[in-house]
Amino acid sequence: MATVAQLLNQKGHGVETTAPGATVYDAIKRMADLDIGALVVLDGTRVVGLITERDYARNVFLKGKASPTTPVSEAMADEVLSVGREDTTRECMAIMTGKRTRHLLVMEGGELLGILSIGDLVRSIVAEQDITIDQLEQYIHRG
Repeated sequence: MATVAQLLNQKGHGVETTAPGATVYDAIKRMADLDIGALVVLDGTRVVGLITERDYARNVFLKGKASPTTPVSEAMADEVLSVGREDTTRECMAIMTGKRTRHLLVMEGGELLGILSIGDLVRSIVAEQDITIDQLEQYIHRG
């Protein structure tokens, strides 16, 4: 079972961010330009939230707010789930499915180390299962 540290070493530690005072329009445009689904919201270097496309749909669009004038702080989720570098993909999936979220921050000692999406975890788990299947097939064919 892969650890979060191993996943981050494969995918990279880069995290796209925005500020709480930025407009939702700018945040959504940035997500679209980068083809990503979330931005970590930082107040200086402190994580204060996460804004996702889902947050935009539920907290801005469906409430009739204007995205060019609504600050990220009014649309973001301020309770952000995080994991540590030693957590496993299985533990991360359990958190994501249990809490119905698509992103987990990787934190250590208050420092943001990276972000994992549900897609990152699914790719890793599928790769692990492929290896197991290959090993079992080799074992069966040797017998």
